[in-house]
Amino acid sequence: MNESILPVTPGLLALLSQPNTGISPFKQEIFLLEIVVAGTSFCKEAATIEPAILPEKILTMKREPNNQYDQFAIAIYVDNIRLGFVPAEMNLVCSRLMDAGKIIFGRVVSKNWKNKWLQIRVNIYMVE
Repeated sequence: MNESILPVTPGLLALLSQPNTGISPFKQEIFLLEIVVAGTSFCKEAATIEPAILPEKILTMKREPNNQYDQFAIAIYVDNIRLGFVPAEMNLVCSRLMDAGKIIFGRVVSKNWKNKWLQIRVNIYMVE
């Protein structure tokens, strides 16, 4: 006897697995790599936003394909403030995944002030 509230049918499974339906029970986070955010010394709001950068905080990542310094650039944001970038030597695979439509995000591991530089360690994940 099926004791579920709603019977699970092939049609329901197909609906649930379609993108952009607002229902996504099959998501999982796939760990890709750990980085230290590059360029935080150029973030003028670093001292102001630093208290909000707590372990496990989710960081938004946005591709910058037209970046004049790096065609594979991925900017890292907290609360709509750009903290810095995924280091250039580590961004190729993530940028290609993002260009293919994959959702990539960061989660803060730790932060530490080193003189006037805010060092932020971040784990990068892909949503699948």
